[in-house]
Amino acid sequence: MKAPAAVAADIRRRLGNTWATDLVGTTVSWPHRFSLGTTTKTALENEWRTTYEPLRREWREWMSGRPARLLTAPKRVYSTTQDIPTHVEIDSIEAAAAVAGDGWDVKRRRAQERLARLTDAFPAAENLATVIRAVHEYSDVDFDLLQTVARWFQVNDAAGLTPRQVPVPGVHAKWLNTHHFLITALSCQEGLGLLPPHPARIHFTYLDPEYRKSGRRHHDSATVGDAFAPPYRPEVVVISENKDTALHFPPVEGGIAVEGDGFGGKTAAAFPWLTGAPRLCYWGDIDTHGYEILNGWREDGVEVGSILMDRATYETYERFGTDTDQKGVPLKPATPKTLPLLTPGERDVYALLLRPDLRGHRRVEQERLPLSLAADAVAALRKVARTRAT
Repeated sequence: MKAPAAVAADIRRRLGNTWATDLVGTTVSWPHRFSLGTTTKTALENEWRTTYEPLRREWREWMSGRPARLLTAPKRVYSTTQDIPTHVEIDSIEAAAAVAGDGWDVKRRRAQERLARLTDAFPAAENLATVIRAVHEYSDVDFDLLQTVARWFQVNDAAGLTPRQVPVPGVHAKWLNTHHFLITALSCQEGLGLLPPHPARIHFTYLDPEYRKSGRRHHDSATVGDAFAPPYRPEVVVISENKDTALHFPPVEGGIAVEGDGFGGKTAAAFPWLTGAPRLCYWGDIDTHGYEILNGWREDGVEVGSILMDRATYETYERFGTDTDQKGVPLKPATPKTLPLLTPGERDVYALLLRPDLRGHRRVEQERLPLSLAADAVAALRKVARTRAT
């Protein structure tokens, strides 16, 4: 037999899955009966005084004052017949929220009030269940601003404008971009008429020493969709997680250093001159984020090998590490994610960094390693490749 706390969790789970669609009217999830489980006669008699009689009293006390019904069934215990709780029945979402606790009653009332306002202001709105899920915890300022912006798009033409140019007081481009779906759903203006986001681009540095003697530009960028080719086809491309290491990478014959800047490989995969380089190297921080990014590049179709992300490098430079992330948040042990495209050596370090009993630092930034060491690692990879070719 379940205890009241377990059934309350079941009620909260059902509410969490259905409250928005129930309020909108696309589903009807109440009344509903929650089973307390089955109990055999043998179990009842063996544990009546220690478990089931106290639990039955707990259920009666818990139900007092709550808008729910406790259903029972008569069962024989020893020589007597006892009413054994079997189900909790709840008639409505209002009752469910009141019984569930954990702030659900306040959440339900606020969501219902805001849904009524949105339905009245935007009778043709679409996907209201999704909208109300998103806005029920908005501040009053953001909720009012969302309605103001949606009404503006209903009566104004934004064709040719970027998000930054929309003339609504209190709205900036980032807010507009993050609320784009909600504004579209309320105003029923597909796309809102705004100019599409600018195409993605990569930034990189030319490393070839002979080319750099020419006096031409050392740093460059390429935009997805543009016709572009670098001044020489790279023999090796080094993708660096951090901008500074790409900008200041030592000279490499036929080399180009790409600023990874934390992004995945989808943008880089759009440039055949990059993905077609004979040698592709990824160099990132020795931390969990670095290995997850590395796996993501490979998932995006960029077949990179890693440099300086092995166990030996970690053990050599761990003393220069840290135990906080980029924002100063402490790094903690955790269960490793499934990163199927890591090599066994990479996966070994990734798992090590997440172990509860790790004695070393959980993060070694790539900037803590000498750039000359990275250049040597690239040279070693090229030497191996040339040896195999012959």
